[in-house]
Amino acid sequence: MRQTHIPAAFMRGGTSKAIVLRRADLPADETLWPGLFAAMLGSPDPNMRQLNGMGGGISSLSKICIIGPATRDDADIDYTFAQVGVRDDTVDFSGNCGNMSSAMGPFAYDEGLVPGPRDGEATVRIHNTNSGKVIVARFAVTDGEADVSGSLEIPGVHGSGAPVALDFLDPGNTFGRGTLPSGHAVDTLTLGDGRQVRVTMIDAAVPSVFVPAREVGGDTGTHPAQIDADTALMATLEEIRRLASQRMGLTDSADAAARRIATPKVAMVGPAAPYADLSGAAHAAEAQDLQVRMISAGQAHRAVPVTGALALACAAAVDGSVVADCLGGDADVLSLRIGTPSGIVGVGAVRDPGTGAITAARILRTQRRLMDGQVLVPAAALPLPSDKT
Repeated sequence: MRQTHIPAAFMRGGTSKAIVLRRADLPADETLWPGLFAAMLGSPDPNMRQLNGMGGGISSLSKICIIGPATRDDADIDYTFAQVGVRDDTVDFSGNCGNMSSAMGPFAYDEGLVPGPRDGEATVRIHNTNSGKVIVARFAVTDGEADVSGSLEIPGVHGSGAPVALDFLDPGNTFGRGTLPSGHAVDTLTLGDGRQVRVTMIDAAVPSVFVPAREVGGDTGTHPAQIDADTALMATLEEIRRLASQRMGLTDSADAAARRIATPKVAMVGPAAPYADLSGAAHAAEAQDLQVRMISAGQAHRAVPVTGALALACAAAVDGSVVADCLGGDADVLSLRIGTPSGIVGVGAVRDPGTGAITAARILRTQRRLMDGQVLVPAAALPLPSDKT
């Protein structure tokens, strides 16, 4: 059987990697995209390795990004994100990937899709079609290319790189039901076994639900592999995620919530405490403001999804939330230090001094284009090339 060739780049953005595609190289019929994207990454794979595709066997390495012309006046490009299942072939467009967002501005600049200086600092306004929000990316450029060398180190990525500053503008209410979809800083969910757990459900950067680790028998200092292996804990967190999905109005049934793997994110939060990260480095409680262990597409994340970290920062700015309750008295939501499995991540929420409303969420990332070329998929996964636009 012949294969179809599609122009693509393979990029790292933050602690994620993805295949990056141009909208013009894909079928005009978007209903064909899910099967195509699953084939590109090698899903479904019951062995959880994606050896027959470009995926890496975990959620942070099973991603697709699509870049196209801007469809709104306050943006330079459109960016659509797809989270692809590993064990199954679910393709979820319901949320954004903040890590990969850091690569979209440099990609567009290097491809000549946006104007910018040959040397100095480039600014790209990115319309994320998943959330309907604009992300402003600022990064250094030299001789007409985005810089990749620099001194910024981010937890989970060995070495250093050039910083990409991301401002997620007006991050709340990506789904249309408000920043606090339930109207409350804290809600109580009743699980199937009768347990009641306090949660904060927030829609900021990405719909998310945060639960105190102690209320589900978890520990925010735990290695992700231990969380994955704790089937009872993972089942509880997934039940919380599905209940929150319905309570937030994202889905109308448990089955629909199960199929929507990307959102809402679910995470355990706890106060700062000493722990060792995946590299073995020790982190003192004094170096953190709180800890988080987040589940992404059914797996414990090895670091933290950027959008999840931004949602966490926004939740920390909500008085009385379960996240705010984890903070020490001197914590500053503009520059939070989050203890994650890969180390300490800095993130911040910007509030209007008059109203207290969250106007932006900020983070620094690094990115690098790893490969240019063509991704090959079996012809059965895509109609004839003449169907492309």
